Amino acid sequence: MNISKVVAALERFAPLPLQESFDNAGLQIGLTEAEVSGALLCLDVTEDVVDEALRRRCNLIVAHHPLIFHKLAHVTGANYVERAVAKAIKNDIAIVAMHTNMDNAHGGVNFKIAEKMGLKHVRLMGAPRVVDDVEGASGVTGEFEKPLDSRQFILMLKETFGVDQVQANELLDRQVRRVAICGGAGSFLLDDAIRAEADAFVTGEMHYHEFFGHEQQIQIAVIGHYQSEQFTAELFRDIIERECPGVRCCIAETHTNPIIYI
Repeated sequence: MNISKVVAALERFAPLPLQESFDNAGLQIGLTEAEVSGALLCLDVTEDVVDEALRRRCNLIVAHHPLIFHKLAHVTGANYVERAVAKAIKNDIAIVAMHTNMDNAHGGVNFKIAEKMGLKHVRLMGAPRVVDDVEGASGVTGEFEKPLDSRQFILMLKETFGVDQVQANELLDRQVRRVAICGGAGSFLLDDAIRAEADAFVTGEMHYHEFFGHEQQIQIAVIGHYQSEQFTAELFRDIIERECPGVRCCIAETHTNPIIYI
C-alpha cells in the first residue's frame, strides 16, 4: 500500500480544514507514492524518533505535533528540527502531522482521553464545525457512571496518565460526574466547560491567573501537555489498522516529553 493511501485515510477521519488557522498539519516531508514499509506513530518528531523509524524499518512517521510548525528559512542542522528534516529526507522517510484537525475531529484526541478516563456519553463541546460530513469542535464532555469525589478524581488522573503532580484549584466539596476535556493547551475552553455545567475541566496547560475565581464552581485539573496527549498514537493505530489493513504499525518507544519533574 502506498503512503498516500495511509495519509488519505487519516485525513478522511480528521480533514485538514478542521485544523486551527495557526497550525501546519498534513504531509510535511516525503514522496507519498512510495510503498509503506511500516508506520511509526508518535506524539513528537525528534532526531531520536527518526532513528527509531530507521531501526524499525518504517518509512512513514505519523505524529501529532508538526515537526515543521514555523517557516523553515534554511536547513543547515542548526537545531533539532532542521536535523530531523535532513535525516528524514536523506533516508526517504515521509512525515505527516495530524494536529489540531485530530484534536477537533469527532472521535479524535479528546475522545481518546475521555476513553482512558472511563467517561460515557461523550459529546463535542465548543464552537461546532463540519467538514466533509465530519463534525468537529475543540473539546468534549463526558460523564462517569459512578461519580467520584474531587480527591478520588485527582488521584484517578494521576494514575491513568502517569502524572507526578496535578495542578488543581481548590478541591470541590461536591462529587464530579460531568467532565470537560481539552487535550494540550486548552484553557481557552474553560468558559465553555462552565457553560456545559461540567463539574471538572481537564487540560494539559493553563496559565497561573486562569486558576483564580472558580473556587467551588468547577474543578480545574491540569495534567501536562505531553501527558494529556500521550495516547494519540493509539488513535492513529486504530485508524490505520481499520482503514489500511496490512500496514504494519509501530507505536514509538522514544520518550519525547522535554519537561522533567524534579
